Amino acid sequence: MFKAAIFDWDGTLADTKEVIIASFQMALREINCSPDSKVIERLIGIGSSQTFREILRIENISFDEQLIDSLVRIKVKNSIELSKEIKLFKGSKDLLMILKDKIKLGLASMNKREFIDNLLKRLELADVFDVVVTADEITKSKPDPEIFAKCLKELFVKPEKCCIFEDSIFGVRAAKSIGVSCIAVLTGAYNKMEITAEAPDLIVTSLNEKQKIWKFLFQ
Repeated sequence: MFKAAIFDWDGTLADTKEVIIASFQMALREINCSPDSKVIERLIGIGSSQTFREILRIENISFDEQLIDSLVRIKVKNSIELSKEIKLFKGSKDLLMILKDKIKLGLASMNKREFIDNLLKRLELADVFDVVVTADEITKSKPDPEIFAKCLKELFVKPEKCCIFEDSIFGVRAAKSIGVSCIAVLTGAYNKMEITAEAPDLIVTSLNEKQKIWKFLFQ
């Protein structure tokens, strides 16, 4: 039986795709860069800084870390302004409420702290998670497992006693690399074949499949 569950945010608990794409595009317009929305979508999950680096490399635009930091600040501001459009996926809040009194809950998001705190408050989830780790507390992006390792440490739970919920190939890869069971949710940018290739322990169409998830976690 698992003693903790760690959830990713974007594409796993919350439908943030359109807001993420729009906030990146708005920031990149500041430097006359207009990448295709699909390019941004496929990079969701690795963190804002790394996403900007990858996009600028693809677009053959030179950059330094000062520019990256500036773009991240603009993107966060845009994200907060657009955050009223963000909604939780069907079944997300119900599942969290069911699990809250059964096991420890962690949130590991590659978003900035300011953005996540704002959303958790608005969506009335601020008191649900025992631990929240964001991009501000780490130095390496997924698929590096640093964010999950830090969350595990703060939850005081061993990897084998935890299950991670993820929607991206980067997240599943990060979870498996440190020996943590992973439930992959098909609500992100990746299809079932792509997710299956990363060998998650369970694949669900959405977090609304509560019975299937419960059976995996507790039986």
